[in-house]
Amino acid sequence: MASRTVLWWGRFDPDYSRNRILRNLLAELGWAIRDFRPWLSRFAGTEASLRRVATPDLVWVPCFRQRDAATAITWASARGVPVLFDPLISAWDKQVFERGKFAEDSAEARALLAREQGLFRAMDMVVADTALHAAFFARRFGLAQDRLAVVPVGAEEPLFQPAPPDRAHQGPVEVLFHGSFIGLQGPEIIIEAAKLYDGPPVAWHLLGNGALLADCRAAAEGLDHVVFEPWIDYAHLPARIQDADILLGVFGASEKAGRVIPNKVYQALACGRPVITRRSEAYPDDLDRPDSGIAFVPPGDAGALAKAVSDWASQRDRLPELSANAIASYGCYFSNATIRQQLRDALARLGFAG
Repeated sequence: MASRTVLWWGRFDPDYSRNRILRNLLAELGWAIRDFRPWLSRFAGTEASLRRVATPDLVWVPCFRQRDAATAITWASARGVPVLFDPLISAWDKQVFERGKFAEDSAEARALLAREQGLFRAMDMVVADTALHAAFFARRFGLAQDRLAVVPVGAEEPLFQPAPPDRAHQGPVEVLFHGSFIGLQGPEIIIEAAKLYDGPPVAWHLLGNGALLADCRAAAEGLDHVVFEPWIDYAHLPARIQDADILLGVFGASEKAGRVIPNKVYQALACGRPVITRRSEAYPDDLDRPDSGIAFVPPGDAGALAKAVSDWASQRDRLPELSANAIASYGCYFSNATIRQQLRDALARLGFAG
């Protein structure tokens, strides 16, 4: 029987992969999980009181739910309950630097930054997905290190399972990118790399949809070795990854792109597929070696990406070895077992040992 209860607070998506992974791991650690999903974020505290929501041991504000954070803090503080926030991103960073909605020195940006600083500082603990993201939160929001923890995103292991390379298809080496075609991912860099590519036959597959898809299609016109695929159901994504030879990560040159390890990298490694992605200090230093199953290229460098693909495509007989390396790297650094221990350590720092 669970000895502690955590209340997940806010209008979050329980099916988002980050949430599902952490909820499963919390259950494995003996926590009972209850959800409070209010009708309106602004009046969540009043609704919780009217519904007589039982006082938990911990309030958890899930990723992307800055709008729910203030009411969670007020409600939990009145009951002496600690609050943990897993933002995954900064709303200020997203609106100012990723979407360009506000200029950095605008009144709107300054107000958003001040509001987010207040929310982060009021939390008992803030969880980041990488050490670089934690450092960003500390620097921008003035958080002390003892209020920060790092818990990687990982992959949903019941879905993303290791599979040996399928050598049944003897056509061109298949390189797969899947994503939402946003600037952080740099899909236009992939198209440019396909244009520059000079090596054994390779089929470049780009799966998904998003803002840059039309531009990528236009840039790839006339390239017979570039194939665009429509988005598929999430449950079918593991099989699609396993059907490819090489997976592509992200190649954007933004600061945010350098702070994250994207879902697609975790998922590819969990399936046993080697990955080419942009160089970033977000990854453990030990992965920057030839036998890690990951090849790093400079951000925004289409020529380096084309060469990295050519290097691996020229050694097709090494694909089983690269697959084994990818599985080993995932197991060592990013497995659910590893994340569970990091989550346990974070909770222990809040006083929940054991």
